Amino acid sequence: MITLLSSLLVNSLLAPILIRMLGRKAFGLLAITPAVGFLWVTSLFLDDSFSRHASYAWMPSAHLNIELTLDPLAGFFSLIILGIGALVLLYCWGYFDSAPKRLQVFAGNMAAFTFAMFGLVISDNFLLMFIFWEITSVLSFLLVGYYSERASSRRSAGQALLVTTLGGLAMLVGIIMLGYGAGTWRLSDITHHSFTSAPLATTAVVLILAGALSKSAIAPMHFWLPGAMAAPTPVSAYLHSAAMVKAGIYLVARVSPAFAAVPTWHLVVIPLGLFTMLLAGWMALRQKDLKLILAYGTVSQLGFIMTLVGIGSRTAMLAGLALTLSHALFKAALFMVVGAIDHATGTRDIRQLSGLARKEPGLAAISLLSAGSMAGLPPLLGFVAKESALDAVHKEELLVGMPGIMTLTGIVAGSILTMAYALYFVWAAFATKPGMGTSQPVRDMHRISMWLWLPPTVLTCLTVLLGLTPQLVDALLTTHLDQAFPTEHASTHLALWHGFTLPLGLTAVIIVVGAILHWQRELLSKLYFEQPALGDANLAYDRVLDFLRTISLRLTATTQRGSLPINEAIILGTLVLLPLLSLIAGERTEVRMEMWDSPIQGFIALLIIIAALAATVLSNRISALIMVGMTGYGISVIFALHGAPDLALTQLLVETISMVVFMLVLRKFPPSTKDNSRGTLVRGRAWLSVAVGVTVMVVAVFAMNARSTLPISMYIPDLAKTIGHGSNAVNVLLVDIRAWDTFGEISVLVVVATGVASLVYRTRDFSRDSRRPTLQTEGRRWLVTSENDRARNRSLMVDVATRVLFPSMLALSAYFFFAGHNGPGGGFAGGLVAALAFTLRYLAGGRKELDEALPVDPSALLGVGLLLSASAAVVPMFFGLPPLTSGYWELHPPLIRYMAIVSPIVFDAGVYLIVIGLILHVLHSLGSQLDRDDERRKERARQLQEKLKAKEVAQ
Repeated sequence: MITLLSSLLVNSLLAPILIRMLGRKAFGLLAITPAVGFLWVTSLFLDDSFSRHASYAWMPSAHLNIELTLDPLAGFFSLIILGIGALVLLYCWGYFDSAPKRLQVFAGNMAAFTFAMFGLVISDNFLLMFIFWEITSVLSFLLVGYYSERASSRRSAGQALLVTTLGGLAMLVGIIMLGYGAGTWRLSDITHHSFTSAPLATTAVVLILAGALSKSAIAPMHFWLPGAMAAPTPVSAYLHSAAMVKAGIYLVARVSPAFAAVPTWHLVVIPLGLFTMLLAGWMALRQKDLKLILAYGTVSQLGFIMTLVGIGSRTAMLAGLALTLSHALFKAALFMVVGAIDHATGTRDIRQLSGLARKEPGLAAISLLSAGSMAGLPPLLGFVAKESALDAVHKEELLVGMPGIMTLTGIVAGSILTMAYALYFVWAAFATKPGMGTSQPVRDMHRISMWLWLPPTVLTCLTVLLGLTPQLVDALLTTHLDQAFPTEHASTHLALWHGFTLPLGLTAVIIVVGAILHWQRELLSKLYFEQPALGDANLAYDRVLDFLRTISLRLTATTQRGSLPINEAIILGTLVLLPLLSLIAGERTEVRMEMWDSPIQGFIALLIIIAALAATVLSNRISALIMVGMTGYGISVIFALHGAPDLALTQLLVETISMVVFMLVLRKFPPSTKDNSRGTLVRGRAWLSVAVGVTVMVVAVFAMNARSTLPISMYIPDLAKTIGHGSNAVNVLLVDIRAWDTFGEISVLVVVATGVASLVYRTRDFSRDSRRPTLQTEGRRWLVTSENDRARNRSLMVDVATRVLFPSMLALSAYFFFAGHNGPGGGFAGGLVAALAFTLRYLAGGRKELDEALPVDPSALLGVGLLLSASAAVVPMFFGLPPLTSGYWELHPPLIRYMAIVSPIVFDAGVYLIVIGLILHVLHSLGSQLDRDDERRKERARQLQEKLKAKEVAQ
């Protein structure tokens, strides 16, 4: 199970590479992994001990253990996900005519969707299942928005993401309420709990249902699915027929045996399911686009399936799961047929299609059989499933009396509409329309390739085969039903013929009345309202967004006036008032304060105060910056005096880097500031700054004196030695004990670096070619660009100092990196020293010198660094260990005799590269690129001046 999940993930990661190398043929290779997975899961159903389990402890206190279970229900949905997923990937081979760059991303997303759906159905932990749930929403957004240049695709992608994500967030709240209220965090445990007595059970169940119903496009959240037809047809054939929309069906099928006891359950699931079936079935008859006919038909069938699996009995579950399988088969096949028609004729508009059956009889036969299964015609699987559904609802003990009659009536009415739009689809796509003959698009259509008709043919053959031998599906589902309903005996089975029964009579009525509706579609069209009777769901969606946007704008306009001083004053004023009021109103402890441990600390503090005051009164920007830097250097000295060399070193290096970055920015500003503030405003700012300083000091003093237990810092050195095998507690804390915090922080650094570069480069590309760096070549004196930049009046002393210091700084950087686990240093400090070395090269020789010093794309450094740090988190999991587990090895090489290696050094190496990549991005953007932009502006101004002079001479 783990191997298959990992293989699907690797498949998605390799997909862009394979598409780039092999083009469309790579889809054939990508289909192999899900196909093999399909065969493996199929083999499990032949084994008596079907279930497979895997569990990895990870943050058990937060209930985030990685728990996976492949039981019969998960296996059943896995067959749909993997089997149809493999066929859809083959279909992509024929659907796409070329392999543009965005097809690489598309292939990766499609393959990743198989991984996410398989992970979703095998997740036993509710929270892990939710993670995969949201991954499918994000991937659906990316796939629906494939044609990003089209406004309709962007809108549909955003709509699908917002609706399903909003439902997912509601479901997350329900999961948390259920976990803390009923004490269950595992899907396999819900059958052992009684939720009728659990606190907040009803609310939790409704919230979980909100997520399931939104994902499966149940009204009133149905409108996103027809809009998602803006995606390429393979997406519709997979996500919106067999995969994503089945996630909600899977969740309801998983929990309904236990949740059906909650009174609210049936009141929500059954009415909404029936309403969706009728509403979407009626709307399908109005569409003029073949994909929209199938899209609304999908919504209708999802309502039907949701009603059945939501009942919560064995017979209804049998019918619902059988219908799930039949729907996946016939709807995926029909979407593929529509894609083939669109590909060959260039249109899906039924008003432009006529005579296609004569041109493509094979395609028409596939559509006729699949549409027949959708309509419930014998001897197809759809007929078997629908017969079972009618019989289950008719005899269902949970729906005795009027609820049962109304449910059965709704299903019959919805099935009549299904029969009507199934006939409508076949007629619209393949019939020769009166007075049209063979339409122009059909006459001009090209040949349909094998990869466009083979996958739907396989699905259609399965529909026929399983309809003739329904005992195969019955045996498949009985394996799950025996586990989910151990106290209920198997009273019914799937069969093609049950005799002359009420369901058979209802089927006859459905077929006849549905055929009449299609025959009299002109008369039926007169019943349509010009405006939807219940309102337009898309218009309601737009109005809700407009309302929220208006509220947001008004709230922002009220609180954010566009003045940075006002915004800062509000934030700082809140910082002053809330803590002080809390201290005044609450209980306070006794305060003990000491001025300093030694007079040297007082002297340094005095220097910091003087520098801070000087920074507020100096008008020269550079002078003020130097004073601010002095405060930082003073803090680093205080750290050193307190016995914290690591903090002192880091503060010193960060302050130096910050000074350089500020200098790069301020050089584009006027040298002095012009203070136009009024005296009253200046005094107000001054008093606010005093209040903030006093508040921070008072709160810090009370916080330190309020400690009632021993500080955890007392245990950190021992933990660092025993857990991280390091003597430097600060470094071990960063790369081992609290490595997740560090990983989040370095991820922020990557975002910041990319953001800074994007602000400067804007829409221009800021990637760079990488090559081997050089320090000095033959014929040059001190730096690589010494001979080339004489025009800049460079100082010889600076060149010499840079040449001497640069190798030493790099050596010191390496020392800090390797020594940081047991002494001052680490990846962050080492990276800062290396970054300062390259900054020195830039300051000495300009951008050309920096390019020669390290001609490597900073984005590559950031990416490699993040991958290294992530590998330190992921690799231990492959050995059955929690993420970020440290390894420790003692070696005895010759000469050295003893060497200790710890695995966090890999994590630290990632931090090292990310810090260098960040500073290089800053130097290239705020330094080199701003210089280039300035030079271009000057050149344009010079050229304009020359043109004006030439014009004056000519006049």
